[in-house]
Amino acid sequence: MSGIIKMTTGLTGLAVANNPHHTLGILYSKILRTLQKMPEDAAYRKYTEEIINERANVLKANKDVDVVERQIGCGQIEEVIVQAENELILARKMLNWRPWEPLLKQPPIEQWTWPPAQSNPKH
Repeated sequence: MSGIIKMTTGLTGLAVANNPHHTLGILYSKILRTLQKMPEDAAYRKYTEEIINERANVLKANKDVDVVERQIGCGQIEEVIVQAENELILARKMLNWRPWEPLLKQPPIEQWTWPPAQSNPKH
């Protein structure tokens, strides 16, 4: 922020971040390290890596929190930090879930059909 000390986020339960650049930088690094453990062609890795790299570049290029908030466009910096924390949790879960691996068994043929096929009810 340009010389102004932010007293509140105005959002219940969300405290002002003391050092948002440092916090986000650490979170983005952890997310990227987690993604590096996934196959390069995994969709989650490709798209998440793209978003995190874009945001990390915005963070590196701007010291003014207001500019970072505007360029990222996802709310206050504290909200962006919460999003990054949640993304790190998800990335670690995805690493355990391994959704890029083949299915153990084929899904039911009608799984993605809507409305579901009506069975032949006997009245």
